[in-house]
Amino acid sequence: MTDRRPGRNPFDPGFEQLPDTLPIFPLSGVLLLPGGKLPLNVFEPRYLAMVFDALAGHRMIGMVQPLQPGGFAGDGLPTDDGRPPVHRIGCAGRIVSFNETEDGRLLLALSGVCRFEIVRELDPAQGGYRRVSSVFTPYRADLDHDDDAVELDRERLMAALAAFFRSRNLSTDWEAVKQSADANLVTSLSMVLPFGPAEKQALLEAADSTARAKLLIAFLEMNAFAPPSDTPPSKAN
Repeated sequence: MTDRRPGRNPFDPGFEQLPDTLPIFPLSGVLLLPGGKLPLNVFEPRYLAMVFDALAGHRMIGMVQPLQPGGFAGDGLPTDDGRPPVHRIGCAGRIVSFNETEDGRLLLALSGVCRFEIVRELDPAQGGYRRVSSVFTPYRADLDHDDDAVELDRERLMAALAAFFRSRNLSTDWEAVKQSADANLVTSLSMVLPFGPAEKQALLEAADSTARAKLLIAFLEMNAFAPPSDTPPSKAN
């Protein structure tokens, strides 16, 4: 029976509707979390084909990160055809809106649904994009989206966030930050803050929202006194 809890978006899939096969979009340093919203700028032909195929079916795309050089072999999914290995854990997002541009791009909005583990990589789709066999069972709790489930030391988070922004000469709408619910704040900050790929993956793989909140604070405190990376964030292609 499909989950229809009060307050749940009626278009969100229930657990039994999550697909066994997912197209994947490997992007380094880009994080999608359950309940989060991720904009994407898609223009490479194989990923345009991926989007159109997804729109014709379950509307879902798996966001994953490529395995970084020097990572542990067990962290990623090896391939034997030259495709870059990717982390085994990603997050499935549902396409909730898209716009076509006159220069041949698609501007998407993905809504994070549930994390997944890659079982194995399949042969590429006809359009050339990568596909995997996926399992969602270990992350079934992601579908709860319970705003009260996170235990957050908000005072410590705000202090660490302020120190991080000062160290990077960044600015934000502090009133909007203060008004955000704890779970939404942890999700949004984890996704948008300029952490490195390894930190992003650790935030993705955190056991639950409370563990992610503690990790987020730790990363903010560590990075507040570290020099910023010279590596620009990856862009969708």
